[in-house]
Amino acid sequence: YRRSGVAKRHSVVLDSSSGATPAKQQFYPPTNSEQDKGPTISERMAIYERSAREMAVSTAAQSLEQCGVSPDEITHLVTVSCTGFAAPGFDIGLINDLGLNRNLSRTHVGFMGCHGALNGLKVMKACLESSPDACVMLCATELCSLHQQYGWDHEKIVANSLFSDGSACLVVRARDLSQAMPGDFVHVASTSHVFPDSEELMSWKIGDHGFEMTLSSQLPGLIRRELKDWLESWLYEQGVALDEVQSWAVHPGGPRILQACEDALSLDEDDLNASRQVLQDCGNMSSPTVLFILQRLEQMTRPTPCVMLGFGPGITAEAALWL
Repeated sequence: YRRSGVAKRHSVVLDSSSGATPAKQQFYPPTNSEQDKGPTISERMAIYERSAREMAVSTAAQSLEQCGVSPDEITHLVTVSCTGFAAPGFDIGLINDLGLNRNLSRTHVGFMGCHGALNGLKVMKACLESSPDACVMLCATELCSLHQQYGWDHEKIVANSLFSDGSACLVVRARDLSQAMPGDFVHVASTSHVFPDSEELMSWKIGDHGFEMTLSSQLPGLIRRELKDWLESWLYEQGVALDEVQSWAVHPGGPRILQACEDALSLDEDDLNASRQVLQDCGNMSSPTVLFILQRLEQMTRPTPCVMLGFGPGITAEAALWL
């Protein structure tokens, strides 16, 4: 836990109403039995159904206010989540609780892991290009702490030490993209890659007591070997050289993943400061994390081109280019 790079995390199972530090929880009772694996999947999903909606609505409401967009202006809704299942989902909660247009187009990106928001961005871009009047909301909400695992399995302990809860939302109008100012981050292209012979290196499976993550110690080595050639080739197709990239929004799967990316791409330590800061302050929130990093980069007034990068089971990599 001391080596995780995480100093603080948030969880829906914590009760901070008493003001106690650290906050208390009762959802995961202690056990002395190896047979006790904690709350069942149905108990965990009951919290997901309620809390994912609450978090998504709160996040989206803040985003609408910051953007000065009225709820009834939203024409397309893209939701992202891999940490729970419920139907109707929190997309319906967003429509009902925020008063969004009931005729809007809905798309849910589910169970794609830490790079899910990058998949959502592809959908968002397509929606924005479909009509000059499009106004798209992208909301990524994850409750990773609902999948805390009991026992002493090394890979599960690594996941326990890193993952946390979070929610992020983007609202973009098509007409605003044509009026982007220098320094604004505008998503212009995306790509995907499945690394060969890597299926066993990461998994995210539904167990009887939560979703179970496995993360092989071989993953950083794969990134060091394979990442540069693929990413450099794709950037060349976009007219951008690797050494011309000015900002990096790399999903912090963990400190070893960030170090592997740094080594593979010959980056300076400062290039991944935003990723390390988000990991330290929030933990690995799965899909929303890259959007938190993008916000940090904007606040730091980092220049473009910017490359956003995330990894998931497969092993798959997703990248997005911002100019």
